Amino acid sequence: MIGRLHHLAIDCPDPLRLAGFYAAVLGKPITYRSADWVVVADNDRTSGLAFQRAADHIPPRWPDPAQPQQMHLDVMVDDVDAAGAAVIALGARHLSGAVYEDPAGHPFCLIPRPGWAPPVNP
Repeated sequence: MIGRLHHLAIDCPDPLRLAGFYAAVLGKPITYRSADWVVVADNDRTSGLAFQRAADHIPPRWPDPAQPQQMHLDVMVDDVDAAGAAVIALGARHLSGAVYEDPAGHPFCLIPRPGWAPPVNP
């Protein structure tokens, strides 16, 4: 092993807004915030998602290869339909099938929980 993942950093125009969206989707707290950098993680000693201000951010257009997705998250859920309604209520936009777009335009997928994984909401 060379290293350990610290954060997945995601460019966006409003770090606090996008961090709040993913904090609500994933049920995790915001553990650090500054004007240009906000972190969502289990606690302030674990890795997580980081959101950094990019004033000139151009959102991807899924599935347009001229503006590729750049990255995407797969979010495991117990019920795709219920989760879809919940993320839309938080500000997501439905693109196609299980693909949604977060408030900054990044695509993410709602993935049904596989049988080997414990329930997301026991």
